[in-house]
Amino acid sequence: MKSRNIISIILVIMFLSLFSIASFAQDFPTKDIRTIVPWASGGGTDAIIRVISKIAEKSIPTAIYVENIEGGLSGVGLYEVMNAKSDGYTIGGFTYDSIVTVPRQELVPGYSLDKVKMICLVTKEAGAMVVREDAPWKNWEEFAAAAKENPRKISVGVDGIGNAQHLRLLKINEVTGLEFKVLPYPGGSGEKKEALLSGEADAIMTSLGDFAPLIHAGEVRGLIEMADQRNPQFTDVPNFQELGYEGLVKGSFVILATTAGTPDDVVAKLEQIFYDAHHSDEFRDWAQETGVVATWLGTDEVTDYAMQVQEDEFEMIQKLIDDGVIEG
Repeated sequence: MKSRNIISIILVIMFLSLFSIASFAQDFPTKDIRTIVPWASGGGTDAIIRVISKIAEKSIPTAIYVENIEGGLSGVGLYEVMNAKSDGYTIGGFTYDSIVTVPRQELVPGYSLDKVKMICLVTKEAGAMVVREDAPWKNWEEFAAAAKENPRKISVGVDGIGNAQHLRLLKINEVTGLEFKVLPYPGGSGEKKEALLSGEADAIMTSLGDFAPLIHAGEVRGLIEMADQRNPQFTDVPNFQELGYEGLVKGSFVILATTAGTPDDVVAKLEQIFYDAHHSDEFRDWAQETGVVATWLGTDEVTDYAMQVQEDEFEMIQKLIDDGVIEG
């Protein structure tokens, strides 16, 4: 009899727990959602996440507020997502470095993509090289000719050694045979913008969307893009594909994710909230205006995409290490 009572109590607790979880998912969200941008404010990732979050919160009864937490090439802020309560109220913006650089270099102890549940991918952007508007090179051909005559003299700024922009520059070196002086700016796009405008760097590896305000202001111009078609906002910027270079289609992305263990129904609600925002005219018009390529991958696709990117990049990085191009 005692055993039966214990079993009955356990069954009641299990039922109440399941009911509580279902009710929680159905009511979600009942409080503000914290969104962590793991980079400084003012950069491309920051702008993308702020815009789509502002649109997304129009469809829910609570707010979605953005918090910038820098450090560890995005790892410090995203570590907070990994260790948050599994309730969907903390999400973060994952970029190339979050998927590749941080885990490969083990920059943040305890950081693991197994600790997050990916919600969606919202943008992709081709890598690009930009120069000041008054730079002496009118186009890529003149820039390449100068670099060929002066190996390792023309300086190009990247986010950090071994990170996405640096690897793209190394790929350009490999395909074109050119060699540049590499200047690392681990502080992100704000630091790179200052370096370019001050003349400290001759060029910057970035994306056209990231530098769009300076391009529109006439202070900076796109030199070339790592794409297979011209950017609809910056149609005057050529790409490597049209100039006859193969293997130079590379880019970045922004993925939104929450803490692993978050109930599937809650993740599905978050996915729907951002799907609606992503497919709104407001977000599409903003993306078109800034040169950001609005691209959607949902929960079922984005994890496979991210893991494939990680696998491919790890393989390429290992080859560069084996060839002595970069240090392990």
